[in-house]
Amino acid sequence: MAAADEANTANPAKSKDGDDNVIKFEHKFFTSFEELYFRLTDTGEAVVVLKMAGNEAILAFDGIKREFGLTEDSADGRLLTKIAEGLQYVRGLKPGDVLPKEVTTREASWEPTDRHRRIARQRLTMQLVTWLTGDEHIFTSPEELAQVAEDPQVKKNINLAFAEAAEELGLGRERREEVVTYIETLAKELAYIEAERDVFTEIKKIDDKVQGLRRIYGSDRGMIETVDQVARLCQRALKVFQENFDQIDAQTGEILAMLKNIDNQTDYIRSARDELHRRMIPWEDYFPVWKSVYVVKSDENVLRIRDLYQFLAPRFMQVNEWVLVTKRGFDQAKKKPLGGVLRW
Repeated sequence: MAAADEANTANPAKSKDGDDNVIKFEHKFFTSFEELYFRLTDTGEAVVVLKMAGNEAILAFDGIKREFGLTEDSADGRLLTKIAEGLQYVRGLKPGDVLPKEVTTREASWEPTDRHRRIARQRLTMQLVTWLTGDEHIFTSPEELAQVAEDPQVKKNINLAFAEAAEELGLGRERREEVVTYIETLAKELAYIEAERDVFTEIKKIDDKVQGLRRIYGSDRGMIETVDQVARLCQRALKVFQENFDQIDAQTGEILAMLKNIDNQTDYIRSARDELHRRMIPWEDYFPVWKSVYVVKSDENVLRIRDLYQFLAPRFMQVNEWVLVTKRGFDQAKKKPLGGVLRW
């Protein structure tokens, strides 16, 4: 798929004329190129991409603002700021698209599946049941959750748990349906977290193959340094994501506290959802590639390892390591002629 087409499919919804959330510029520059779109670079910089004299031109937002005198408080300047924020949550945007909901309404620009909604609802229900028995427990494994939910004694306790929670919340036992509504409200938000757990599982699968390739290339003097770096960076990425999920589980681990503070919990879950999605969405391009990888020595795997390194290094390499690597890369780049990509 062409990059411009990818930007289009990332946010296909269109808005009516006059909608403040539609990407529509005043300056004619933004309508002068048919294939103009916006994306993030590997280092997280928002850029405009367009075709110019047969080359792909990549223009930084700051450069465009200086060139055309777009101040931060001008209409186009504010829109560029919103686009930069929105690009954290979609792969690309172009004029005519609608800004992602994350930067306009705090909702999500994507939807979890019915399976994720069911898991979130079951998880909260089981938390309520275990709270009733005095041993509140968080179930993060869908398999364990499904097994517990089918237990006859658990099913018997569900109605009682809702009634007791209603009493504890000061509603009265007869208003248990209100607790059901509260659970549904929270489950709607937590379903996004469950969806991100599945993304995390796919990242783990990539790491499994990387660690396998690390062992295979352990005696290859030409590859060991790169594959070792990639393996360590993958492990660092998994650690960061696991810490994110652990923090979310800890924050949402007391069901009564959640039910008493639904608005605050909703704000927290949405912030956590956006942080996870922002960090995980770039990985999705690698899932189909690495799904077909076999843990063997091959020219294709050498390219895949090096490509993954370019993706991981700016995101997960520690500052002191990154300074050394970028300096080495800069010294090497000075010896090479410029390619067909223009930067502003």
